[in-house]
Amino acid sequence: MVTIKEYLQRLGYATVPDDTYRHIAEWERWYAGEVKDFHRYKVFNGIKKTTKTRERMNMAKTVCEDWASLILNEKVIIHTGGEFDSTLKQVFEYNNFRVKGNQLIELAFALGTGAFVEYLDAAGEVVIDYIRAGMIYPISWENGYVTECAFGSVRGGAQKQIYLQIHRLGEEKRYVIENHMADAESGKELELPEDMQAEVITKSTEPLFQLVTPNIINNIDLDSPMGISVFGNAISQLKGCDLIYDSYLNEYAIGRRRIIVPLSMAKIELGASGEQTPVFDSGDTAFYAVPDSRGNPQKIEAMDMSIRAQEHEIGINKALDMLSFKCGLGSSRYKFESGTVKTATEVISEKSDLYQNLKKHEIVIDAALKGLIRAIAFLRKESVEEIQIDFDDSVIEDKQTERTVDKGDVAMGVMRLEEYRAKWYGETEAEAVKNLPIPAELDVGEVGE
Repeated sequence: MVTIKEYLQRLGYATVPDDTYRHIAEWERWYAGEVKDFHRYKVFNGIKKTTKTRERMNMAKTVCEDWASLILNEKVIIHTGGEFDSTLKQVFEYNNFRVKGNQLIELAFALGTGAFVEYLDAAGEVVIDYIRAGMIYPISWENGYVTECAFGSVRGGAQKQIYLQIHRLGEEKRYVIENHMADAESGKELELPEDMQAEVITKSTEPLFQLVTPNIINNIDLDSPMGISVFGNAISQLKGCDLIYDSYLNEYAIGRRRIIVPLSMAKIELGASGEQTPVFDSGDTAFYAVPDSRGNPQKIEAMDMSIRAQEHEIGINKALDMLSFKCGLGSSRYKFESGTVKTATEVISEKSDLYQNLKKHEIVIDAALKGLIRAIAFLRKESVEEIQIDFDDSVIEDKQTERTVDKGDVAMGVMRLEEYRAKWYGETEAEAVKNLPIPAELDVGEVGE
């Protein structure tokens, strides 16, 4: 079977090494919560090794959900001013952006990279595609900024097909979009659907795609333009959480009693009708077979097991603290209590790791969102002069205290009124100036002059 990367190479394009996609596959398994070589293990019960499934907390997904909720939630204000605001609102509603955009951030933080891709559909509406890391193939990049990129997927049932869309720079540094389809088994080029063009000359000098990554160095491949999962350096901590949690639940599973069974009684016995049946189920780890003691009568003994709930809860919270710290959320983001993981909701200071890391990630998301808005304006043949994105930091900052401080700055004259309005009313400074109230002592006629 031909891979997307091999098909790209046949078309004359090179992309990042295969090792990058192997790591993406690993991160995807942790995000899904099923890593077979860790969550499946064997326990010896005195007779044989039995296969067990390790219980899991699935904190990889929780961490990514948390980051997405902090970065791109319903309180984020995107403001462009003028008539384009209504256009942007319509495009976002058409593409369910408030939901899908948040989900893309979650996936990008899980798998290291995500992408927005924009185009016009048959009805002339702007469509935003939300692409996850395994479908992104950078072609050219400089200082980590991807200038040309391919987006590929495998479609179909029994007869699978590769679909590939390539965004490359053409003449005068204007983007050209190529569409390709091929048979996944042979790699043979297939005809495109009637409603799809082989090549589209966009005439745009800005890309109609934007990559989203966590704002952290990809230390697995320093030269790769692809990002790294926010838990890419916390796999050991994810294992620690699941290992302790599995032990915690096992305390209750075996804590009722441990049954010590003489080996002779655990063996296969011949029934009255000639069938062979085990006295005890050898797959049940509540029973443990031990060799018979010579000279001692055979007997079954019950061994009471004390449940170390408190010790395990302390261990789980220590593991959660370490995981939270390694994923940039600070050391006290999560708490295991009453059998569930709870998220801290208290106001965090500006000096905290969480606050500083949030602001760092917002830099990348801000650039991607502004690129997305410029692409929408290009496709709609409208102009956008100023883009203002107000990320919601209410979970982190004490907004009321900050607003009170700003009011004091205005009163002292160290902060302009229009600057205050722009910040707290979601306006551009030009709009804020127009919306400022007219001072009472100023004659209306003088304003007109």
